[in-house]
Amino acid sequence: MTPSIAQFMRDLEQVSDAHQHALIQRRDLQAALAQLAAEPAITHIPAMTGGTGRQAVERFYADQFLPSLPADLTLRRISRTVDRWRLVDETTVSFTHDRELPWLLPRGGADLPAGRGAGHRRRRLRTDPDPVPAGAVGSRHPGQPARPR
Repeated sequence: MTPSIAQFMRDLEQVSDAHQHALIQRRDLQAALAQLAAEPAITHIPAMTGGTGRQAVERFYADQFLPSLPADLTLRRISRTVDRWRLVDETTVSFTHDRELPWLLPRGGADLPAGRGAGHRRRRLRTDPDPVPAGAVGSRHPGQPARPR
């Protein structure tokens, strides 16, 4: 590995961490957007929510993600893999499910059916945080600066 590739990989990690910190801890939309590529693409799998292009990503973060972000949401990194093209984080996400999460459960709220059929009772989801596995991929295109897509 060349010194320039090693430096690029460190830069990509710093930019990715700054984006995540601005978004999750500070909830600062403009600071989070400043870390992204000119034409970012954000997709939360398996819900397939997010956006492609700066305006769509900004709208997604402003209208769906940040307003419904649980106050106690925490991420714990299990592993990180970085090469000269991408960064992949394997994490667990933990939060209290006490509100609708349109970015994670597009058609489900904090109250979900306990059973099936017209007469089903509704139950409140648990309010104690449980970790959920998650992944994040930041990539770059040749000739582009180190920015998460």
